[in-house]
Amino acid sequence: MYRSHVLVCGGTGCTSSGSHRIIEKLEKEIAAQGLSEEVGVVQTGCFGLCALGPIMIVYPEGSFYAMVKEEDIPEIVAEHLLKGRVVTRLLYDETTKTDKILPLNETNFYKKQHRVALRNCGVINPENIEEYIGTGGYEALGIVLTEKKPEDVIQILLDSGLRGRGGAGFPTGLKWKFAAANDAEQKYVCCNADEGDPGAFMDRSILEGDPHAVLEAMAIAGYAIGASQGYIYVRAEYPIAVKRLEIAIGQAREYGLLGKDIFGSGFDFDIELRLGAGAFVCGEETALMTSIEGNRGEPRPRPPFPALKGLFQRPTILNNVETYANIPQIIVKGPEWFASMGTEKSKGTKVFALGGKINNTGLVEIPMGTTLREIVEEIGGGVPNGKKFKAAQTGGPSGGCIPAEHFDVPIDYDNLIAIGSMMGSGGLIVMDEDTCMVDIAKFFLEFTVDESCGKCTPCRIGTRRMLEILDKITKGQATMEDLDKLEELCEHLKTNSLCALGQTAPNPVLSTLRYFRDEYIAHIVDKKCPAGVCKDLLQYKIDADKCKGCTLCARTCPADAIIGKVKEPHMINPEKCLKCGACMEKCRFGAIYKE
Repeated sequence: MYRSHVLVCGGTGCTSSGSHRIIEKLEKEIAAQGLSEEVGVVQTGCFGLCALGPIMIVYPEGSFYAMVKEEDIPEIVAEHLLKGRVVTRLLYDETTKTDKILPLNETNFYKKQHRVALRNCGVINPENIEEYIGTGGYEALGIVLTEKKPEDVIQILLDSGLRGRGGAGFPTGLKWKFAAANDAEQKYVCCNADEGDPGAFMDRSILEGDPHAVLEAMAIAGYAIGASQGYIYVRAEYPIAVKRLEIAIGQAREYGLLGKDIFGSGFDFDIELRLGAGAFVCGEETALMTSIEGNRGEPRPRPPFPALKGLFQRPTILNNVETYANIPQIIVKGPEWFASMGTEKSKGTKVFALGGKINNTGLVEIPMGTTLREIVEEIGGGVPNGKKFKAAQTGGPSGGCIPAEHFDVPIDYDNLIAIGSMMGSGGLIVMDEDTCMVDIAKFFLEFTVDESCGKCTPCRIGTRRMLEILDKITKGQATMEDLDKLEELCEHLKTNSLCALGQTAPNPVLSTLRYFRDEYIAHIVDKKCPAGVCKDLLQYKIDADKCKGCTLCARTCPADAIIGKVKEPHMINPEKCLKCGACMEKCRFGAIYKE
């Protein structure tokens, strides 16, 4: 029995910051101080506050050490773990007060969160099944197999109001009900862990921090619909998640929680992994199943829907990682518990990957109905450098921009659709006043063009034509007729594309046109980018009243575009200027500006 536990984040974010070296150094220093029998080191999943990695928490005190360096470890071990004196200067600033140290759940980042899908992330060692069982893991599977009929399980999910967290928000219980109603010798349960949205890392973090929750939920799903085989489709770019899934599957089989006759109930269920090559289109359910079958990942026309003919033409259900992560707790705590959170039509919580122009980059889980303002200003710590919030993109390339005028709209499935965006899988990119919305639309469309499978003409050709028009706009070469053509193409793609990739590809364009049309017009008519982002429409100039003639800008310029004598105002030759901005970054007097 250890008197102290040191939890170190082993998620991808902190691992990239060197948390594995922190763990090695910790274990070495703990041994050197003779504390190996008293202090245990635990590698966990993501704590959520990724901006402060590597993260380390010491229990029972709950001391939150942020941005830990290897050279800090000897002091933490000698002072805190040996002598019991917390090293205050290394703690997360917000936890330190003059008279006390705040617990983590009282900080702004955590106090409005309600962790359901993320409940074990940052709490347990994801590579140890006994720690998962110690938090109530596999209790739900035991209840289902020994006390419930398949139809009872489906009714629990229907009563809970759980909707798919992959983006579309389809009722999970209804999807299971459709699959259960179709008779077949073999049925399948699939998990979408492909997660292709730029800036999204919700599913990855759950798999890295709590893989058994997904395995348990898939087994419950198998029992509910009459399936004996499950597949997790996970992208190969998630090596830590893949490794921990492999460990978890092996452990579950060893404990008899996967395989034959689980809990002596006569129910057989097993799970295999299938690695994806990173194709965004394989997030679409039929394309994902086609890829699992060993074919090129392209969508199939629907109907028939997967509940009737899915994987290998058999009845199949597909849910994403976050959806599954909620299910064991719904079984144990009851559907009323889950339905008590959120809004009337969007029950429970939602995990968001918070990124972009935000102070607290990381993973947050909030009750449905929380406003965007609360997420950005309170949980996210606001926009850096005193800049103003301009918009937030939800749903990635399939979603849309939420402008400042909708800052106080409660976030749920229906509200986001009403304002021209969508929930998506949970990426939330914050943009400030320096963001060009035309450029943002172009960025997401470039991604969609690259990721289109090319099977249907509207998506294959239409997205390229749209991108060409956006490129013309950002270069100041477009006309108002081009803008009309852009909107026409958007509507054509929405109604004629084969799958959701093409149907939702116009969303970033349509939402920016809806709320920021004046920026499009400025690019087209005035040949100016109001945000100063589009290079072809920029000019760098020097304010003669502020220029001291220090020559630093001239010495920095890679194109020799700046002329002037020492201690005299300088000038920029627009014909030579590369518009790289290096001079502006180096100027100490704020004399260089762009317009």
